[in-house]
Amino acid sequence: MASFELSDNLIEEWLAHCHQNFPGLLQERALESHKGSFGTVGIIGGCQGMSGAIVLAGTAALINGCGKLWLGFCQDHAPLPYIPERPELMLSSAERLLQRNDISHWAVGCGMGQSEAAYDILSTLLQQTADTPLLLDADALNLLSQHPELADYLTARLLPAVITPHPAEAARLLDCSTEEVMADRQEAALELSEKYFCRVVLKGHQSLIAAPDEDLLINQSGNPGLATAGSGDVLSGMIISLLAQGLAPDEAVAGGVWLHGAAADLLVLNQVGPIGLCSGEIAEAARYLRNLLVSL
Repeated sequence: MASFELSDNLIEEWLAHCHQNFPGLLQERALESHKGSFGTVGIIGGCQGMSGAIVLAGTAALINGCGKLWLGFCQDHAPLPYIPERPELMLSSAERLLQRNDISHWAVGCGMGQSEAAYDILSTLLQQTADTPLLLDADALNLLSQHPELADYLTARLLPAVITPHPAEAARLLDCSTEEVMADRQEAALELSEKYFCRVVLKGHQSLIAAPDEDLLINQSGNPGLATAGSGDVLSGMIISLLAQGLAPDEAVAGGVWLHGAAADLLVLNQVGPIGLCSGEIAEAARYLRNLLVSL
C-alpha cells in the first residue's frame, strides 16, 4: 500500500467531517467478515476501444472495499482472459453478465458506447433490476437522454438509481444547453433528481448531490487534478462499491464524492499533481485515506 504524508490538523479535520456527514465510511469490519459480506458488483460498459473505462471503475470498486467484482464488456467477448495487473476482476460479456443472478449492485455506462446493442443492454438492465441498487454514468446517460422509454423504466424503479452526469450530460438529460446548466447548477441538479426520481451527482468544481425530498449538498473536496480522463469512471466505481458495502445511499453517494475529491487532495499534497494526476492513482489514495481514518 502506498504511503502518504498528511498533517495532523488535516487528518483531524477530515475525520470530524466524516463523523458528522458519513460515519459509515469509518465503520470497522467485523472479524467474521467474508467476501460475501460486502456485495457482488457488476459493472457494464467498455465497448471496443473503451475497455479501460470499466477496468478503472472496477479496480476502484474492488480496492475500495467491495467483496467481488464482475466486469461485463459491451463486446462479443471479453478483450482479455484476465487483467494481468488486477486478476481479482472477473470478466464477462455484458450479455452473459446480465444472465447471472448473484449480482447485488450494478453500475452501467462507462465507455459503453451508444450503439443499438448498448441500448438493448441498458433497457434490459433497467427492466430487470427495479429493486437492485443501480448507478448510471456516461453513455448510459446519453442513451437515457435519447430514448424516453428508458426514462420511464428509470422513474418506475422501486429503488431510486444514482446518476452521475457532468454538465454536458446533464444538459442532454434536461434538454437544454450546457451554458444553462452552468448558469444555475443547483437548480439543474434538483431538476434532474425530480425528473428522473433518482439521486444525482452533478460533477464539477464543488460537485452537487441532489435527491428527491432531501437537501442539496455541495461537496468541498477535490482540485483541478480530477480533470483527467477516467476520473468519473473511478468515482462511479467508488460509489457503487460503498453501496455494496452496506452504506446508506445518502452516505455512500456523498461519502464517495467526498472521498474521491479528498484522495485527489491527498495526492496533490504529496506532489502528485494536480498537473498530470492520473485517474488510476485516485483509487489507491482513497483506499489509503479511508483505512487511515478508520484506524483512528
